[in-house]
Amino acid sequence: MLGLIGLLLVVWLVFVILGFVFKGLLWLAVIGIVLFAATAAWGWVKRNTRT
Repeated sequence: MLGLIGLLLVVWLVFVILGFVFKGLLWLAVIGIVLFAATAAWGWVKRNTRT
């Protein structure tokens, strides 16, 4: 499960970088930031509930 969360974080980070590199894809950066934050929060909650 932790591997899947890590993979998703990397994918969202790539979206953010692509969105900032290409000015026309700024919306992709915004979506990437939101999804990155949501995935990180979800992973943090899942990690804390397992202990």
